[in-house]
Order: sequence, then C-alpha cells, then structure tokens
Amino acid sequence: MFSIARTEWLKIKGYPAFWWVMGITAVTYPGVNYLFIKVYEDITAQKSTSGQIVKALIGNPFSFPEAWRTVAYFSSLFVFIPAIVVILLITNEYTYKTNRQNIIDGWSRTDFMTGKLLGVLILSAIVTALYALVALIIGMTNTTNAAADKWLLAHYIGLFALQTFSQLSLAFMTGLLIRRSFIALAIFAFYFVLAEPIAVNGLKYKFESNAGEFFPLEISHRLLPKPAFLGRINEEAYKAALKAVTPHIFYTIVLILITWGLCFWINKRRDL
Repeated sequence: MFSIARTEWLKIKGYPAFWWVMGITAVTYPGVNYLFIKVYEDITAQKSTSGQIVKALIGNPFSFPEAWRTVAYFSSLFVFIPAIVVILLITNEYTYKTNRQNIIDGWSRTDFMTGKLLGVLILSAIVTALYALVALIIGMTNTTNAAADKWLLAHYIGLFALQTFSQLSLAFMTGLLIRRSFIALAIFAFYFVLAEPIAVNGLKYKFESNAGEFFPLEISHRLLPKPAFLGRINEEAYKAALKAVTPHIFYTIVLILITWGLCFWINKRRDL
C-alpha cells in the first residue's frame, strides 16, 4: 500500500497542472473569504442605525468559533478547482497509456485503482489542510473575545474533508467514464455549475419536492450549511439544515462507497 501511495504521489507532483491548481486554490480560499470579510466590515463599520443593527444581529461570523463554519461554506463553493487535477489524473493515464504500463510493470487492475483512490485522498487532505489553515488564521485575527471557545466548531474540518473527498470522487468517476480531459472537464463543470443546481431548485420551488437533496453533489453539499448569519434570514429552514447534517454524513459515506465501487468495477471490466 505504501509503495502504491508513493508511486501515485510521484505522479501527482510531476503534473505541472497540480502545482498551478494548488496555487490557485491557495489564493482562492483566503481571497474569497477576505472579500466577504470586507463586505461585513463595510456594513458594520457604518455609524448609522442600520449598520449597528446588522452588527448586533449577526455578530462576527469570521471570529471563533463561527469562523470554522463560515470559511468552510465559502471555501466549499470552489471545489471545482481541485476537481480539475483529479480529472486530469485519470484522463492522462489513458491519453499517455500509463495505465497499460502500470499493468505491464506488474500492477493488478485493483492496484491501479487503489493508487487513484489514494491520489484523490491525498489531494483531499491537501485541500482540507488549506481550508483549516485559512479558517485558523481568519478566526485568530478576527476574534476579540478571549473567552471564546476556539475549537467548538472545529468538527467542520472533518465535514469539509468528507464533502471534498465525495465531490472529488465524483469528478474522478467522470474522468474515468469519459477518458478525454477536455470533454470530462466540460461535462463536470456543466453539471456542477448549472445542471444539478437548476434541477435541485426546480424540484424544490416548482414541485415542492425535497428529492433534490439526494442528487450526487447535493448530498455532500448539505454537510456544510450556510453560515449562521445567513441562516437568520430563515431561522426555521436553517435549523432544519443543521439537523440534516447528521443523516447526510451517512448518505455521503454511502455515495462514496458506491462511487468507488463503480470505479473499480468499470476499470476491471474495461479493455486496456
């Protein structure tokens, strides 16, 4: 297992796209959160009555412990960026025939897919570490209450990691099925940005159905509900979203198992 993981890491770090995308991710996570921090500061810095009311109602969503939840939500909106690397990881295997070379070198098909599974895990861990670092820095720089429990919502690190791994696994399966990087990226982007959100909201608002919560990406989306300050817009819906986190942990794990089960099965049945 260690040798497989080491080989996969050597492949990953050898992709220039990996370093480019990780660089973009490292800039995007703090950047998007800083943008919302500035919006918050601009509103609450107003000496008008409305500015002070807003500040009193929402508090500071970027201070501990709320920073863990707020930063997780905003950062999760950009999981498509590391998904680019995941799709390239598998489509390049078919483009450059390195999957065949692995088999020639003595790997089994199971070994090959295990390597890819470990690769997605490694990438998910790196992305999660970036989120945790950003949340920690933002929380430390925005917390003025020394008595605040800094680690109260730190479990969002685990929820973020689970969501990231689930959605990157779906990106991997897209690349495995299509085998052409540009087409796979286009299909995943279309589904991620347009198709599923439209379907989920259409079912919810037009047909008053909650079936959309079981769509592939939406299952793990619900692990990270909106920050508390946004939840105050509709507190009843927000409380329901918080309650939905626990069952969606189970649904997400099941989806991950199904996704990788299909990936292993497809790779086993497909001609090299």
